[in-house]
Amino acid sequence: MSEKNPLKINPEVNRRDFLRLSGLAGAGALLAACGGGSPADTTGSDAAAPAASSGDAAAPAVAEGLSDVARERTLILMWAGTDGQFTDVGLANGYATGSKNGHRAVVGSFEPLFYYSAFADEVIPWLATDAQYNDDFTELTVTIREGVEWSDGEPFTANDVAFTFQMLKDNEPFLRDSTIVRDWVESVEVADDLNLVIKFFEPRPRFLFDKLYGKFDTGIWWVPEHIFKDVDEVQGFGFYDLEKGWPVVTGPFNVVAWTPQQQVIDRRDDWWASKIGFAELPEIERIIVIPVAGEERMSQMMINNEIDSSLDLRATTISQVVAQNPAVITHTEREAPYGYIDWWPTSFWFNHAEGPYADANVRWAVSYTVDRQQMLDVALEGSGILTQLPFPYYAPLMPYIEATAPLLEQYNTNEHNLDKATERMTTAGYEKDGEGFWVKDGERAAASIHGFGIFNDIGPVLAEQLRRGGFEAEYVTPADSGTRMSDGTAKIWLNGHGGSIADPFDTLQMYHSRYFRPVGEPTQYNSRYQNPEYDALIDEMAARQPSPDDPAYMDLYLAAVEIYLRDLIDAPVQQWLHRIPMNTTYWTNWPTENNNYVNGAFWHETVGLIFNNLKAVG
Repeated sequence: MSEKNPLKINPEVNRRDFLRLSGLAGAGALLAACGGGSPADTTGSDAAAPAASSGDAAAPAVAEGLSDVARERTLILMWAGTDGQFTDVGLANGYATGSKNGHRAVVGSFEPLFYYSAFADEVIPWLATDAQYNDDFTELTVTIREGVEWSDGEPFTANDVAFTFQMLKDNEPFLRDSTIVRDWVESVEVADDLNLVIKFFEPRPRFLFDKLYGKFDTGIWWVPEHIFKDVDEVQGFGFYDLEKGWPVVTGPFNVVAWTPQQQVIDRRDDWWASKIGFAELPEIERIIVIPVAGEERMSQMMINNEIDSSLDLRATTISQVVAQNPAVITHTEREAPYGYIDWWPTSFWFNHAEGPYADANVRWAVSYTVDRQQMLDVALEGSGILTQLPFPYYAPLMPYIEATAPLLEQYNTNEHNLDKATERMTTAGYEKDGEGFWVKDGERAAASIHGFGIFNDIGPVLAEQLRRGGFEAEYVTPADSGTRMSDGTAKIWLNGHGGSIADPFDTLQMYHSRYFRPVGEPTQYNSRYQNPEYDALIDEMAARQPSPDDPAYMDLYLAAVEIYLRDLIDAPVQQWLHRIPMNTTYWTNWPTENNNYVNGAFWHETVGLIFNNLKAVG
C-alpha cells in the first residue's frame, strides 16, 4: 500500500547531469567522469588487488551455538567501526550515550511509521496506515496498523508512539530530535491502541514529512513503552541482553551475536508483517556486519566476493573495484559516476562559541584560502561536484538555489583568493609570524581539522592548503571525532548536512539558537551559532507551508540564506556522492538507476526496503 507524495524529489544524478554539474569543477572533472585517461596510482595495493574469485567464498565463522546458514542466504556488509573494531558493542539503544550508529546499531531491526523513498517519490505506510492534518496544521491524527508486534510478542500501539514523544521531551536536549519535539509538540493524546493526535503549539505543516517519515537519516526512532517505562536513564540504557530477548524490535531481523569483530543478525520468522500477510519474509536469513578496516581491505573483499555491500568507496577506488570484478555494480550500474548525489553536502563546520572561528572574518579567510578545484583534481581525480550552498542538488531545491544566484555573486563561497584571505585575517587582528603562520595575541590560528575516514581523500589536501596559507593546520580522525564535534571540543571540522531534501528549511534550521549549548555539552546540530534575527526568520518559515511559488516564503528563505552567507556559518566544499558497491554474486535486485525503488545506503532508515527486495541468486 502506498501513495504519492506531493513533493516531487529526484535526488539521483544521471550521467548527463553529472557531466553538466561537474562542469562547475572544470575540464578535469569531465575527463575523469567520462573515463578519459588512466587513474592515478593509489597508495596501498588496490591497483594490484586479486582478480575476482569464482563466487564460492564461504561465509565468515560466527559464534558457537548459532545455527548454520548457507552463504547463499547470508548477506555480508562492511560498515562502521573504528580501526577494524566495533566500539559500541552492546549499545542497541540508539539513544544511548556512545551509540555510534543510532537506529542502525542493529540494521534491519528498526521500522518507521511510514517509509519514504525519495528516488521513487513514494510514501509507503508501514507501522502506521494514515496521517491527516487538520485545516490549520495544528493537529496531526495518526492511525497505527493493526497487528504490528514487537519481537517479544507485545503489540506495537499508539501508546508506544506517545511514550516516545514524552521520553524525548523529558530528556531534552540529550536525545536526537528532542529539542524540536519539545519546541513544537504541545501534547500527544491517545484515543485508543490504534489512534493518536499530535497537537502542536503552532502550525507545523512539515512535521509529518520531517519526523514521521523514515528517509535517509531522518525520522523518530520508536521505543517499546513496556520496557522503557522502567528505565531511569535512557542515555545509560544499552538495551542488549540476549537472554531477555533484548533488543526488542519490530523489524524482521534481530541481533544474535555481537563482538568487536562482527555482528550477527538473524531473520525473525515470526515477524509481524509476515504473520498478518502484509509482507513476505525477506529471502535473507542472516546478516553479518563486519567493521571497516580501511579502504584497501574493503575493496579487496568486494573484489573477492567476500562481502556483498559496503560503506561508499572513494572516487579513486570504485572504478578499480568495478573493473576487477564483473559482479560488482553501483547505482549507475558499471558506468561513471558510479553513484548518486546524497543528501549530505560537505562543509567546513566551525565552532562559533569560542576560538578563532567565532569571528566571521576568520571563517571567510578559511574559505578564501582553500582551493576547492585543486582539491577535486588532486584528491578525487576531478570526479566530484563543488557546491556553493549547503543543499543537495535535488529537483525541489533547485528553484531556491537558482534564486540565490545574485547573493552568491556577492558572497562567492567557492572563491579561492589569498589576497582576500589576508584582508580578512588582518581585519580580525592577525599578522604573520616569521614562519608564515597567522598569529594573534601570541597564539597561532590553529586548524586541527577533525573528520572521519570517509574524508581521508580530501581532508589532507585541504589541511595542506590551509597550512600553506598560514593556518597551523592538520587533518585528524580520532575515534571520538563525533563527540568532539558535538560537545564543542573541536573548533573546525569536515562534515555533511543531513538536512534538506525538498525544502531549504531543514538545513537552515540547524543553525537556530535552540541548538546552542555551552562548550562541553553535546548538541544535535553543533555550529553553536546564535543570531536572534536569523532565529525569527526560521521560526516564520517553520509555520508556513513550504513552496518556491509562495513569494512570502521565498523572501524568508532569501533573507535567511543571506545571513548564512554573510556570516558564513559553515563553508560549503562539495556535493557528496554515494559510490556504493553492490555485489551480484549472491544477491540481486539491488537498487540502481534502472531499478530505482530506493537509494542504496543500507545504513539509512530505508534499509528495510532494500532487505525486503533483495533476491537470492541460488
